[in-house]
Amino acid sequence: MAKVYVFDHPLIQHKLTYIREKSTGTKEFRELVDEVATLMAFEITRDLPLEEIEIETPVEKTKSKVLSGKKLGIIPILRAGIGMVDGILKLIPAAKVGHIGLYRDPKTLKPVEYYVKLPSDVEERDFIVVDPMLATGGSAIEAINSLKNRGAKHIKFMCLIAAPEGVEAVKAAHPDVDIYIASLDEKLNDHGYIVPGLGDAGDRLFGTK
Repeated sequence: MAKVYVFDHPLIQHKLTYIREKSTGTKEFRELVDEVATLMAFEITRDLPLEEIEIETPVEKTKSKVLSGKKLGIIPILRAGIGMVDGILKLIPAAKVGHIGLYRDPKTLKPVEYYVKLPSDVEERDFIVVDPMLATGGSAIEAINSLKNRGAKHIKFMCLIAAPEGVEAVKAAHPDVDIYIASLDEKLNDHGYIVPGLGDAGDRLFGTK
């Protein structure tokens, strides 16, 4: 069954407070999302495999550990997920970046895929799907479906804020995908917004309404 990790690191919680604050402007909001993504990437990569190599320090030869060459991919869900990519790349700059675009059908209210561009070696990579918000879970589920349909086998999902309804939906649809969250909020309201949430992440990142 999927594991759910909620990060309680003081720096993440401090920055998340100002991300939530409605008076935070676009520039600061963008910078804070970037910073929290970096901090979360530190935690989400904790289980990356290591191998031992021999090096020479100024003092002597020794054995030391390096990453064992695991191929990673970051997949932002368009458009708000883009705001988290650079923060992750600061820690793992060799990761490839793909994109999945989804829109909500006005009649069915279901997410519809309109754009997918992935690294060519999908089956060989571990993927981190990123989106600031996990509300109903529809977009996350569909993005993970898109990856699996193209051969991806190892996927994690990372977001800033999640509603319990969205977490349960993703767990039910994809029990093999672990979920990493900066804050698990109270609920969804009647309009499908996370409460207390942070509003529309895409609008706040890009200064649109």
